[in-house]
Amino acid sequence: MTTITEGKLIFSFPSTYQASQYDEWSFYRNQFQSVAGGCKAVDILCGDARVAWLIEVKDYRCHPRTKPTSIADELTIKARDTLAGLAVAAKVASVASEQQQARTSLRSNKWRIVLHLEQPSLTSRLRPKPLDIATLLQKLRTKKLKAVDVRPIICDQTDCHKYVPWTVQ
Repeated sequence: MTTITEGKLIFSFPSTYQASQYDEWSFYRNQFQSVAGGCKAVDILCGDARVAWLIEVKDYRCHPRTKPTSIADELTIKARDTLAGLAVAAKVASVASEQQQARTSLRSNKWRIVLHLEQPSLTSRLRPKPLDIATLLQKLRTKKLKAVDVRPIICDQTDCHKYVPWTVQ
């Protein structure tokens, strides 16, 4: 079993999955991040020969979202740039494990995109209404990610086990 800590969350992946923090790859940091004026990356890449998962983690329980870009646009850009990065990493990454995981991901039968979104349970004036999941999913499904994953997933640690093969604490 592979575990990855992202902020205050601990992701535990099945032993049959390759999993890593893509945004921490040497290839991404040292070679690809600055391509074309700057590329973005999802937080976690995992999967097996059947499915490659791109996971973006957002935890707004302690700090509210302050970026002016919509979260749907941000996720779309990160997914696009990560897919481009994997295509290049499969050919030229200098770290063998990164190159191998990129190749495995590219050979998979399906791409899945997951937004792991933790929101505050209580709202106040300082922490207003959380993001509307239904509206966000609709934007991702119909316009933003349709070509890559027609059913992107938005989940949190309480319900992720319903949609994905890993756990989060």
